Amino acid sequence: MRLSKWVLLSASALSFTLLSAQAANAASNSHEIQSFFSDSIQYSIGSKVPALYRTKPYEIVEWQKRNLPAPTPDTHWTYIGGNYALITNSDGTITKAESGDIFFQ
Repeated sequence: MRLSKWVLLSASALSFTLLSAQAANAASNSHEIQSFFSDSIQYSIGSKVPALYRTKPYEIVEWQKRNLPAPTPDTHWTYIGGNYALITNSDGTITKAESGDIFFQ
C-alpha cells in the first residue's frame, strides 16, 4: 500500500512538472513585445508611428511568410526598427508588436 501511494505521488509530481515546463515553453515562444526602439524613439502599444512607416513600401502584405498573426480589420503590419508593428490604417496607432525574431520561428 505504501509503495502504491509513493508511485501515485511521484507520478502526480512528474505530471505537474511536465505541464509546468510545457506552459513555460509556450510562453517563451511568444514573440509579442510591449515596446521597442527605432531611430532613437521608444514605441509602445498606443504610440503612433511616423508617416514613413505607413507607406506602401513598409506595409507587409505577405504576413504569413513572416509568421505573423493575421491583421485585424482596418489594420496592417509594418516593419520598424527590426520589429513588426500592427498599426491602424487610419492614423498609424500601434495595436500589437512582435519581435523581428518571429521571422525565424
